[in-house]
Amino acid sequence: MRVIYEIWGKSLDKIEKKSIIYDVTKRISTVICTGKETNFMKKIITFGEIMLRLAPEGYYRFVQAESLGATFGGGEANVAVSLANYGMDAAFVTKLPSHDIGQAAINSLRRYGVDTSMITRGGDRVGIYFLEKGASQRPSKVIYDRAGSSIATASAADFDWNAIFEGVDWFHFTGITPALGDNVAEICMEALKAAKARGIMVSCDLNYRKKLWSRQKAGEVMGELCKYVDVCIANEEDASDVFGISAANTDVTTGKVNHDGYKDVAKQLADRFGFKYVAITLRSSISANDNDWAAMLYDGADYYFSKQYRMHIVDRVGGGDSFGAGLIYSLLSGYDAQSTIEFAVAASCLKHSIEGDFNMVTVDEVQKLAGGDGSGRVQR
Repeated sequence: MRVIYEIWGKSLDKIEKKSIIYDVTKRISTVICTGKETNFMKKIITFGEIMLRLAPEGYYRFVQAESLGATFGGGEANVAVSLANYGMDAAFVTKLPSHDIGQAAINSLRRYGVDTSMITRGGDRVGIYFLEKGASQRPSKVIYDRAGSSIATASAADFDWNAIFEGVDWFHFTGITPALGDNVAEICMEALKAAKARGIMVSCDLNYRKKLWSRQKAGEVMGELCKYVDVCIANEEDASDVFGISAANTDVTTGKVNHDGYKDVAKQLADRFGFKYVAITLRSSISANDNDWAAMLYDGADYYFSKQYRMHIVDRVGGGDSFGAGLIYSLLSGYDAQSTIEFAVAASCLKHSIEGDFNMVTVDEVQKLAGGDGSGRVQR
């Protein structure tokens, strides 16, 4: 209990006390439950937009649907949920309106143990995306209704990064967030400079979205932001879309992905920006329902390829986010490079079997799949 007495003996402002009390509560509960301090002590901040997801039931098309199911999700929020499920101290930072829908979004994160105490309240609306799940040779379809959302209209004054980054080990964002507007790109830059000033590890999933910005704009903005990034995460298309770096003998449209070609992609990215790690997911699409799934990791010296999974997909959305979360977890946990990429790919493989954006799996479940138990047999 000595650490509690030390807190009250100091002169702290409200934000600092709140942050420390939250950390101490986590620490005490972890020690009581396990007898030791665990990865709760690894604190991760993710920053981005959480949206209301509206989707027809099953495989109904938009024009068929008479009702839409409502859940929440978004790249960086999905990462925070995964990390909280793995027992880490994950906090999500954004701006949400103070009305009931904004609160519902916050509640969806609290349900899984994500720290929402640093979310700014204000603005008028929560962004929405509509999802129509594809089947067989019909692709999935996403329609955005996110213009004017609270985070898209946020300003730098909404976020005190020095307070947010107190005691933080890792910061994660995606290329979706700066694509929301020049103002949000500026907020990202402020966050990155504050993170690097504190020696915090930074990861970025390039996550190019053609419905949000052009390739030229993405390359310009991400080229500046990536100067502050330590771990770059991309899918088989992102490096080409954002930076014009393509793998030889690959055609994602036909499902032909040349794994060895991505060695050169990873090296070019690392050489250009000084990344410590480059991780690239490798998806071969057989159909909307069936994909081959693997990934590679480059640590500046060697290349590590995961085993490949043949997936029958329940819900593809959030698959890349679950990979990023698995990568962050395993790197923070001290896994070696091969174990890191195996854990990240297995985590993402399991996500494709789960409805909704969030990956609701445990470390044990991921480790079992990464270790070779992919039979899907009933666990009794």
